[in-house]
Amino acid sequence: MSKVAVVTDSTAYIPDELLKQYNITVAPQILIWGDETFQDGVDIQPNEFYRRLSTAKVMPTTSQVSPATLKTIFEKLLEDGYDVLGIFISSKLSGTISSAEQALDMLPKAKDKIAIVDSNSTAMAMGFIVLTAARAAKAGEKLAKCAKLAEEAYAHTGVFFAVDTLEFLRRGGRIGGAQALLGTALNIKPVLELRDGRVESIEKVRTKSKALDRIVELVVEKVAGRTPVRLATLHANAEAEARTTLEKISAQLHPIESIFAGVSPVIGTHAGPGTVGLAYMAGM
Repeated sequence: MSKVAVVTDSTAYIPDELLKQYNITVAPQILIWGDETFQDGVDIQPNEFYRRLSTAKVMPTTSQVSPATLKTIFEKLLEDGYDVLGIFISSKLSGTISSAEQALDMLPKAKDKIAIVDSNSTAMAMGFIVLTAARAAKAGEKLAKCAKLAEEAYAHTGVFFAVDTLEFLRRGGRIGGAQALLGTALNIKPVLELRDGRVESIEKVRTKSKALDRIVELVVEKVAGRTPVRLATLHANAEAEARTTLEKISAQLHPIESIFAGVSPVIGTHAGPGTVGLAYMAGM
């Protein structure tokens, strides 16, 4: 019986210790900065990324993992005796799912050994979906069951976040339904949600601290008595605010898992420095 190996992309930004524990393979997204190209979270880490961003005259852009890269990853795992479950960033935010499907087409003899799932999410909201499948795989579940669990997990997860400015989302074309907020006063802090795979505006709040308090309230409302609860931060060079926010909500929801995570440079490119959010999984 084949074991199952889970593959995701670097925007999940799952902490290294969990990647190792559950044998999760990460395909790095691509960061393009002028004439330089970086593998997300491999050639460039968040600290260096934000340091460069603060003085950059040319802004970075991003590109999805190539089909060739994913084909290589899939082939290696198949050779090692695994079936492969790929769980990737929302197809409404990135072309990564398309790359994975193209990679699958290049491996016609392995079609029954590879499954692809659109997470409809990213950051640690996707991370929880990935971890659900990887834990099932470690427990010995087959590919079809692991893929089904990943698809079901989406309904139990979500993410809310606040950005310092919408400019980065606008520049990268990832603004979705938050488009209507462009041009609002500079001191307004938008509270956003990743909903149905797109960035949507929830409301406008006057200060960053109130925006973060509102995110806590929104997650508490979404969880609404469902257990168990898993929580994770996402932050772009805003560690102190993220820690405080996680402590506040953990005191209310008593999660069985609490993960302090940042976002990868590719997500930082689109969200912008100062972004803070909470991802959750409840009732699964």
